[in-house]
Amino acid sequence: MPKIDIRQPHHLSLAQARAEVEQVAARMHEKFGIEGQWQGETFSFSRSGVSGTIAVESDAVQVKAELGMMLAPLKGMLEQEIQRKLDEHFA
Repeated sequence: MPKIDIRQPHHLSLAQARAEVEQVAARMHEKFGIEGQWQGETFSFSRSGVSGTIAVESDAVQVKAELGMMLAPLKGMLEQEIQRKLDEHFA
């Protein structure tokens, strides 16, 4: 399975970074039906074809995802979109 692993540095407080991830998670749910839950400072998400985590650290956010076979051909596009959203929320 193809994997995505992107680390985005930030200068936010842990609480602010977590709030940004909450906004992103709400949008992912609204737009793609992705469900998720927090386990400590890590948001785990999944839906058919993709699963992963968004880990909030004091100085960075780490996005990891595994793509199913149907989304594998879209890996490059998905990485670009994730990076764009991370830049938008954390740069």
